[in-house]
Parts: sequence; C-alpha cells; structure tokens
Amino acid sequence: MTKRLGELLIQAGKITREQLQEGLAAQKESGARLGMTLVQLGFVQDEELVEFLSQQYGVPSINIAEIDIDEAILRIIPPDVARKYTVLPISKAGAKVTVAMADPTNVFAMDDIKFITGYNVEPVVASDMALRSAIDRHYGSTHSIELKQVMEDLTETEAADLEVLDEDEDLDLAQLEEQSEEAPVVRLVNIILTDAIKRGASDIHIEPYEREYRVRYRIDGVLYEMMRPPVKLKEAITSRIKIMARLDIAEKRLPQDGRIKIKTRVANKVKDLDFRVSVLPTIFGEKIVMRLLDKDNLMLDMAKLGFEEDSLRRFEQAIFRPYGMVLVTGPTGSGKTNTLYSALGRINTPEVNIMTAEDPVEFNIQGINQVQMKESIGLNFAAALRSFLRQDPNIVLVGEVRDFETAEVAIKAAMTGHLVLSTLHTNDAPSSINRLMNMGIEPFLVATSVHLVVAQRLIRRICTYCKEPLQVPETALTNIGFSTEEARNLNLFRGQGCERCSNTGYKGRLGLFEVMEIDDEVRELILSGASAYELRQKAVQNGMLSLRESGLQKIRDGVSTLEEVVRETVS
Repeated sequence: MTKRLGELLIQAGKITREQLQEGLAAQKESGARLGMTLVQLGFVQDEELVEFLSQQYGVPSINIAEIDIDEAILRIIPPDVARKYTVLPISKAGAKVTVAMADPTNVFAMDDIKFITGYNVEPVVASDMALRSAIDRHYGSTHSIELKQVMEDLTETEAADLEVLDEDEDLDLAQLEEQSEEAPVVRLVNIILTDAIKRGASDIHIEPYEREYRVRYRIDGVLYEMMRPPVKLKEAITSRIKIMARLDIAEKRLPQDGRIKIKTRVANKVKDLDFRVSVLPTIFGEKIVMRLLDKDNLMLDMAKLGFEEDSLRRFEQAIFRPYGMVLVTGPTGSGKTNTLYSALGRINTPEVNIMTAEDPVEFNIQGINQVQMKESIGLNFAAALRSFLRQDPNIVLVGEVRDFETAEVAIKAAMTGHLVLSTLHTNDAPSSINRLMNMGIEPFLVATSVHLVVAQRLIRRICTYCKEPLQVPETALTNIGFSTEEARNLNLFRGQGCERCSNTGYKGRLGLFEVMEIDDEVRELILSGASAYELRQKAVQNGMLSLRESGLQKIRDGVSTLEEVVRETVS
C-alpha cells in the first residue's frame, strides 16, 4: 500500500518522486502512515489526499467533523481498536456498519473489525488528522499515550511551562539520575499534571497492574481512563512523583503522603496549584493518587452551592449564631470541605478570631488561623482543640469528629461560647445525632450543643452547551417521588454531549442538601432517646427537605438528570 499510494500520487501529479523519497524516509523514522507523513511535510493537502483516495478506490469521502454519531454506534468498535486502525463507526444498517477510515484499503483492519463486532464493514474515507481528533472527542479524549508519541507531540515550551515550587534541594537524587530525571519521564509527568488541570480533574489515579499501567482522571466525580504509559516506565514515573512530593523514594513497602506545589500556565494565565499525593503499595507496584487543590475551583459563594432557598436561610442562621455546633455530613468527596470553607468565608470578618484544625489543610484562606494535624507527634484534633481554647477563639473548625475525645472537647467548646463547625461521616442528617451518642456523648449534651446538621451529596450538572429536552415515562418519575400530576407536566433535560463536556453531557457539579434544624421539638426527641427514623419524621414535619427531595428540585429546575439523583440518593 505504501509504495502503491506513493506511485499513484506521482502519476496523478500530486507529488514529485523526490518528495516521495523524502516522505518514505520520514515515514520510516516516525512509523506514521505515508499519507499523513506527506501531509505533515506539506507536500499534499489533507483534503486533497482524502479526495484522491475516494476517487482512486471508489469509496465515498466524508467530513467527520460535521457528523453527529450516536453513542450506541460508537460502542460497536472498542476504543483501542479505533485508535489502532484510526477508524470510527458512523452508522449501522442491519448486519452492516459504515466505518470512516484513513486508509480504505486496509483489509487487516476491516477483517479485525468484522471479527470483533460481527458486522460486515462498509468503508468511507476521512482525513487522518480529523479522524484522530474525532476519536479523542468521541471516546472521551483518552489519548492512549505511548511515550514515543508524547515526545513527538510535546514542544519544548510545553515541557518548560510547569515549574515545581519549594522542591527540597538537599534531597539525594543520585540513585535516580538515570531514571526519574530523564527528559522523557519528566515531560510525561508534566503532561499528566497539566492535562488534569486543563480538563478540570479533581484527582489523578496512576495504577500499576501485572501487564499494564494506566492513568485515570476523576472529572465531575466520575473516573475516565486517559492514557496507558509503557509498563517499563512504572518505577521511573513513581520515583519522579515521589521526588516532586518530597517523599522517601527508597521506601516501597509503606504508604506515604506528600504534597506537590506547582506553577503552570493554563489558558494564558499563570496559576499556583497544589497536588495532595498519596502513595500506596499494591502487589504490582505503588499506586499513586493525586488530589488537585485548585483555589480557583473553590466555590465560596454559598448561594451557588446548590442550597434550596429555605435550606440556605436555616444554614446561614446557624453559622451566624455566637455559639453552638454545626455539623456537615456525607461520604468522602461529597463537598463537605467546600461547604465549610464557604461558611467560614461568609463569617470571616476582622472582628472574630477563627481557628481551624485540618488534616490536611487543603486551601489557605486569608484571615483564618489554620493548623495542620500531625498524628506522629501527638497533634490530633483533640489536642489542637484544647490548645485553641487557650487562644481566645470565636469560631473553631474541626476537620472531622472521629472519636469520643474529639467529640467531647468540641461539644464543650460549643457549650462555652464558641461556634464549632465540623464534619461527620454519616449517611444523612438525623443519623448524625445517633452517631454522636454512639461515640459516648450524653444525649443532653448533644441536644443542647448541636444547632444544625447538614447532609450533602454532589451530582453532575447538565452541560449548558448541549442541553436538550428529554422524554421520560411517567412511571419512572412517579417511582422516584414525583406526583402523578407533576410527572405529566414535567419538562426534563439531558446533555447530548459536546466538545466542551468531553461528550459526557455533564459539566460541573452541584450539591444536594438535607438541612436539619435542632429546634425544641427535636431536642425533646433526642433527650427521650428517639431513633434516627423518628428524628427524620419530626424534621420533615418542621420543613426539612430530604436529599431525594433536594434532588427532585434540581430535576424540576432543569439543572440535573433523573439518573444522577437516583445514583446519589435513596427514597
């Protein structure tokens, strides 16, 4: 095919024999297709090549960028096969699938696709570059990076655009000079970090397995596979990240935690960012998870977090009280820290002394005294709280109430004229009360000190750029809590999928909130030893919206979907 295509292009007067020889030499070095190599060298235009192939082989040509492909069609061909052969399924009719190909004569590709899918293949020709872009777009921009390709695509400017700050210059790197400090490894790690920032990822997972090594990003709460670096680079990549996070590169048997502070340019703006690094030994090597802490993503405007109007009013009333305890509950990654920081931002004035005990300190906030916990030297939440009470505080934030000792000191602080904000790991607001009592706190102390409990979850927001109406059966709506009358008249939406949301249909997240106010009636129930179910019933009678009801409101407002609400709440 290579020689034949070249000869045909010469016969058609598209290129000269000297250009063909130069193209063949460049192709041998790069390993790319001859057609794409000739386009990259500027000897032939991409559109010209597609038109030529179409005429020569009697295959229709298409502009892949102008075609909307159904998600069900995309699932016919696996992403790795699409990338291997640079192909994309376009449509299906009966036992035949139409496939856009850069090389319409590649019988090996067509045979493989037929074997894998069970469909007969009808080829159409499309631009190689446009196909690669479309494959990245439709299959979630997974790149499938090989280091060779990375080094071809990466410019010196991109590699130099990331600067590690506060790196320990005294660290002995002698053993790693030949591995982790080699330019390819440094550049690949830089790509992983900067690509995560550009895509708005919250976490990076670098995972070793027996025969593969993969990198995943968590975007809007969902993990997406982004690349598979060569397994042979596993140790070098791990060592490079450990050096950046100032961890012990010789220790491979124990978990380690560290932090990377970087400066990089994103969208022509220089940003200082932190990555919280966790290294965990697994049977095939060390798994690394990096939490991206971007202050620009910290939402301090409480009105934009997703609170319903009445829930927000109750929450603000509680945090403006001079004393008492406010608890925010939910699983890891549900946005508790963001809610607490938003509350602190709302009440942070020069007239008050705010102190926080955090593990770890995720964001530095001006005007607030933040303390990092260090269990290894005995500085835990309880010890920090005791010290805080001698520092004349007005408001105290405790990262998490984990045990009786911390709960006891926090309760006493709340009862002696301090406003205490903290988090708990419980499923909903009413069960937080029982959780405190199970820790050993007396019911009368819980009833008098706790003023408000907020339970929260995060759901994905419909992408505003590709939002479209959606028809859903009435039974599906009534099953999740809508009345029959409302289900008939409800307008629902979904995201169709576009470049801005990486074809997921979602862009960004917002919170579901269950705000339980501890009023006199609820206090009476706590003192009488009521169950979480009884507390919930009373709170609902007093106007509390459950997490599910908060989710239903998001559906009414057209900002999220039925699937997201069902995924994060129970009826």
